[in-house]
Amino acid sequence: MKTTILGLDKQQTEELTVSLNSLLANFQVYYQNLRGLHWNIKGKSFFELHVKFEEFYTDSQLKIDMIAERILTLGGTPLHTFTDYTQLSKVEVGKNITNDVIAVKLVVNSLTELLKIERAILTEAENASDEGTNSMMSDFIAEQEKTIWMLNAWLN
Repeated sequence: MKTTILGLDKQQTEELTVSLNSLLANFQVYYQNLRGLHWNIKGKSFFELHVKFEEFYTDSQLKIDMIAERILTLGGTPLHTFTDYTQLSKVEVGKNITNDVIAVKLVVNSLTELLKIERAILTEAENASDEGTNSMMSDFIAEQEKTIWMLNAWLN
């Protein structure tokens, strides 16, 4: 078995970087959606959601950097073009959304897509004995599950 400098199976690591690049692409679309929601939200929930969306996109920006750096740590190259992002993303693109309920539903749906990808990566990382990626996915999942719960409480 060929191993990486980290002592991980080379083939499994290459497959993980492909999956992490998919997550990166989806996070980039999610991030851009959050920026648009932050800029364009209107109505009685403006003050509340304007701040919340900024909190979410600031957090997403950090996660994007963490994902890209993990890809580099594993020996891969992070994707960095919008063409790559839009081709790989399963997160719906939100355009000109000003309504609070529609905006929050977009965030919930986006996080649900991110969770699917992260859970698949969690399994992949576990099979590859990649504790670094596994730990990162576990942290992302726990935080996003709580966010979905809170946003659904706001919707109901």
